[in-house]
Amino acid sequence: MDKNDKAEYAAVLLREKYEFLGRIPKRSDFENNEVCFIKQKLGPWPRALEAAGLKEPQKISSAEKNRIKHKLARKHKKALKK
Repeated sequence: MDKNDKAEYAAVLLREKYEFLGRIPKRSDFENNEVCFIKQKLGPWPRALEAAGLKEPQKISSAEKNRIKHKLARKHKKALKK
């Protein structure tokens, strides 16, 4: 099983649990070893749900939000100095 197959298998685990539960699965719905496998192959839980097609991707990333926030803070700081 190659890297892509393992990632797809992790996504399948999430989708099957979704179908079984009728809702988006939580980490607590899985065994610890399954959670570790899913997160290892698909990333943090919200990103894993996105990769499995169970959750809409964020419109703007948290890194981008932080960049915008810091840019506004610098502008505000410059305005206060004037």
